[in-house]
This record gives sequence, C-alpha cells and structure tokens, in this order.
Amino acid sequence: MIAEPLRHHDADVLIIGSGAGGATTAAILAEAGHDVLVVEEGPWVEQGSMVPFSLEQMDRQYRSGGVTVALGRPSIAYTEGRCAGGGTEVNSGLYRRPSEATLERWVRTHAIHEFSADEFFSICDEVETALNVSTVPGQHTPASERLRAGAAALGWQHDEIPRWMTYPDGDDADAGQRQSMTRTYLPRAVAAGARLLCEHRVDRLVSDGPRAFRAELTGPDGGPVTIDFGHVFVCGGAIQTPALLQRSGHRGLVGRALAVHPTVKLAARFDEVVNVSADVPVHQVKEFSPDLSFGGSASQPGLVALALTDNWAEMRRAVTAWPEIAVYYAAISSQGRGRVTALPGMRDPLVTYRLTRRDRAMLGQGLARLALVMLEAGALEVYPSFASAPIVRSRSDLAALTDRFTATSASVMTVHLCSTVPMGSDRAVAAADSFGRVHGADNVYVNDASLLPDAPGVNPQASVMAVAIRNARRFVETAA
Repeated sequence: MIAEPLRHHDADVLIIGSGAGGATTAAILAEAGHDVLVVEEGPWVEQGSMVPFSLEQMDRQYRSGGVTVALGRPSIAYTEGRCAGGGTEVNSGLYRRPSEATLERWVRTHAIHEFSADEFFSICDEVETALNVSTVPGQHTPASERLRAGAAALGWQHDEIPRWMTYPDGDDADAGQRQSMTRTYLPRAVAAGARLLCEHRVDRLVSDGPRAFRAELTGPDGGPVTIDFGHVFVCGGAIQTPALLQRSGHRGLVGRALAVHPTVKLAARFDEVVNVSADVPVHQVKEFSPDLSFGGSASQPGLVALALTDNWAEMRRAVTAWPEIAVYYAAISSQGRGRVTALPGMRDPLVTYRLTRRDRAMLGQGLARLALVMLEAGALEVYPSFASAPIVRSRSDLAALTDRFTATSASVMTVHLCSTVPMGSDRAVAAADSFGRVHGADNVYVNDASLLPDAPGVNPQASVMAVAIRNARRFVETAA
C-alpha cells in the first residue's frame, strides 16, 4: 500500500528553494537551533547520475527543459535550475568574488546598512573553504588552452577561474566532484535537524496583514498541501521569487528591476580535437571587464549544432567536424533592465527585458573581439551565432562580421539573473530592507540572487552565498 502524502506541515522557519541562497540559509538557521523546513519544487537528483549538459539533465534538472525566454528586442533565452541544489547542480561551477568597487556601488545606490566589505570577504573565505574553491590540477582542456593562448597572443588580461570542486584522484581533473549544495550546505542543514521536502511547489503565501502565516502548495501527486510557519525565506531565484511574492500580494518594486549578463556566442574550429563535451573551459578574458568578458561554453555535439543554426545554410557543413569545434561566449554588463510579472491563472510569470542601445552595440563589439581571440588562438574558421553571419577565416573578415551584426538577429542568452527584489533602505529603489526582509512585511524574507542590486559583472554565486549567510546570521541575532 502506498502511504498517503502528508497534507500539512509546521515549521518555525520555512525556506522556499534549495539553491545557493536557500541551502546556505537553511544550514545557518538549523545550526543555530531553528526548526527549519526546506521546500524544493524539483526532484533530488544524485550528482553524477546524469551526463553534464545532456538533454536528459536538462529535462530532469532544469525548468521547462532549459527553454525559457525573456521577451524583448531581442528576446533573451535563460536557464533556471529546478532540482534540489538549484543552479549549483547544473552550472559550470566557476566562482569569482565581486569587486570591492561593486560592493561600494551597491551600498551607495541602494543605501544598504551595515554592509561591510571586510565582513563580506570574510564570509567568502569561509564559503571557499566549504566548497573547496580551487584551480584545476594538471592540464586544462584543449578548448580552455586555446582561449588562454588567444588572449596571451593579443596581450589581453586573462586568468583561470577557480571552481567549487574536489579532486580525489590528485591531478586527474576528469575525476573532479562538484561541491554543489547537495554535497555541502544541504547535508549540513539536514545534519542539524532541517527537513527537506522535494517536488512540492509553493503556489502562494497567505498573510494576515503584514504577517504571513501559511504557505499553500501543490504536492507531487497534484494534491493540496499547507505549511504553517513563523518566518519564511523565499529563495527561489530571481524569476520564481518575485513571481511567488506577487502571487502572494507583494507588488511595489518586486520584479521590476531584473538585471542579467546578456551573452552572444560563436563556435570555433581548430586543426585538432578540442571538444570536451562534459566540461567547460576555465579560462576567461577580462581585458575589458567589467563591461565585457569572454569565456567558454558547454560544447556537446548538439550545442555545437545549435551554435551553427542561425546561419545553417552556410555553416551546416561544419557540424560533422564537431570534435574540432568548441563554443565560446562574450558577456556584457547590461545597462538595460527587465521585469517579472505573475499573471493570473498562469503557472509561470511573464519575463521581459529591454537592452539599451549601448548594450546592443557592446554585444556586437564583444562578438568581434571574441572572434579575434579565436583567430589568434589558431582557429581555422569561426562561426558567429547570428543570422547572415559570415564565416570568419582571417582578420579581414571581421569587418563583415561587424557590419552584418544586429542584436535582434543574434541568439542572445544568459545564465545569470539578479536584482528582482533588490535590498536596501532606500525604498525608492529597494524592495527589501538591508537584510532581505520584504518592505511592508513583518516576517517575509528574500535570500537569493534577487537581492543583488545589480548584476555583479562576474558569476554571481559568490555574491549570493555571502549575502545569504550574512542575512541569515543577522536573523539569528535578532529573531525573538
């Protein structure tokens, strides 16, 4: 006989989402003695049970199979993790701290109180130890080496980005184990007494005035579930967090300042096998940072084919040479902003994004400069990902690339989403206070990428984890 699923739960603290923000919050609060219940919409998937960047992984661990889009001119494709551990289970594992200048900007523009760079970076030290943030032992992948060599030939600043990985077999980089939330902070939380409820979707929070007291959910069998709580931390990411808050009656600035790192891509063919389909390059080019940076993407055969589809008539013959091809990206720090809007009766929110004229120009400049890096790295042919793009074989072809490029003809995407519930004491620009409590609410907190006042110009996970730990510790200090 199959047991009837529980239809009601109680908790001192409800945490919605188990990614970089939710898992760290759960560990800090559970270890401080709070009764913590973590709710995750997606399943628990054992790390290593799926091929990285495969279609099976996208179907099992991403929202909507990895196919979601922010509407605009151009529209921007984005991905969200939807599983225990969230995006930490599916991303590339690259880790970089934000600059001190970024922290100072956040304090200045949003009036964040008691936001010390010294405290922030001290927490980063702690996170880096917990996740074993380190560089790759032994040799780098050929695709990563090509990117490094191209930047070095141009004299452009570049370096290896460390990752949250352990290497049990010493110098064998292929045996590395991702130190995601299911390997680190979630087990810590459970060991301290936290409970984890997977495959439960929180539909809305019920409030009595400014105080929320109940969550209404849909269980794995489609039936209703409720949770009564004393406090709630919403950690569903920069899309799902504002959508849930809006469905629960929180409007104002919630969801109105989405910030992302828009990226454009190209594929480059070399005279040797460079494709490592289960890994990504760890080198990045930061010569034009923070406005523009270059790095390497997943290059599974299907993703190589996808990179060629914008001008398939001209580029399709290259697909059979996929072992010699790797995919790279140019990412910009965008001045544009987007919105997340929960619509009545719709399961997923409407997401829109507006690039500025400067953003569109920067994408074109970035793609041309990235193509130059590839040529200097020895690429035989470069295949930019936009409609009517020329095949670039020499520097003389770069002018045609620049002339033909328009952002609306390119496949623009992002994996970094931030700033939909920005924190700070200035209510003209911030939707939550300096420690993540939603303005106008007594016991509703946000503790994920939504809080970052803008996109940090680097992978945001370090920022998310440090902010979440800071805010969770403040809650422990002040909660009655």
